[in-house]
Amino acid sequence: MATRKSASKTGNRAAARTAGETVDRQRSIQQKIDAKPAKPKAAKKQPVQAGARKQPKNPLPAQHLQKPGYEHDMELEPRYLAPDYRGSGKLEGMAAIVTGADSGIGRAVAVLFAREGCDVAVLHLAEPEDAETTRAAVEAEGRRCIVIAGDVKKTAFCEKAVKQTLKAFGRLDVLVNNAAFQQHAARIEDITDAQWEETLQTNIGGYFKLARAAIPHMQAGSSIVNTGSEVALFGSAQLLDYSATKGAIHAFTKSLASHLLDRGIRVNAVAPGPVWTPLNPADRPAEKVAEFGKDSDMGRPAQPEEMSPAYVFLAAPVCASYINGVILPAMGGPRG
Repeated sequence: MATRKSASKTGNRAAARTAGETVDRQRSIQQKIDAKPAKPKAAKKQPVQAGARKQPKNPLPAQHLQKPGYEHDMELEPRYLAPDYRGSGKLEGMAAIVTGADSGIGRAVAVLFAREGCDVAVLHLAEPEDAETTRAAVEAEGRRCIVIAGDVKKTAFCEKAVKQTLKAFGRLDVLVNNAAFQQHAARIEDITDAQWEETLQTNIGGYFKLARAAIPHMQAGSSIVNTGSEVALFGSAQLLDYSATKGAIHAFTKSLASHLLDRGIRVNAVAPGPVWTPLNPADRPAEKVAEFGKDSDMGRPAQPEEMSPAYVFLAAPVCASYINGVILPAMGGPRG
């Protein structure tokens, strides 16, 4: 019995000695760090420029637009031409529908799709001048383009747009759901039933209705690319309805991807952070617009031409044939 007690005491002393050595080692590490001089206060963060050319930075023009927001009215027009992007036939011979293609991300996507060999149907609500600018840009890339005006909330319009696309191009290979309605509200009480319905039916209802109309005419190898958002992942205190629809789009993307897998039709989404488009000047007060995007990791908003290559990647079978049901973050950083 005495031998056991002695062994136990010896073991306890050994354990205490080991623990003490660990404490001494940890304190030594701590002391070395504590002894180092404090890091000097960082200079004011500069907007990050990581692309082929420098992009505009804050402050942006303090401008407020009337909805739906016309790109040609913006004092600083968004960049969509991506002059350093070289096409390589990734979408050669295909045809696409792009909603909200009169401006912003949609226009930039239409241009790069055309540069990759794709004919494009430009869908817009009521922005004919901007839509014609998109048409001219697509045709300048050597591809065919049709412009169709209407409301994606309406089933009849979605079906008509698909029929017109098929008549013009003889096929439909890619659907880009991108049209959106957004309106900030300081309090939940400020969001009327009319705003709730407009946001819901445009942002997720339109995606569903156009996909439903298009899918019967799409073949194996076709794809759908939806525009999600960082607010679907992180929320937004003043975009309750918009954030809810973007979360729904992410869930719809994953669900539809599983639903269509056996047909060989891939479905993915891009989740942009702040992007300089008419959507925000037509939403927020001018003084807020001037600072739009400054809190992103890159310290500035993206330009549409920085988003469009992601859509090409997800749409192109040669790039993304094994990618399905993903939400591709394009937020300028891990948090956006």
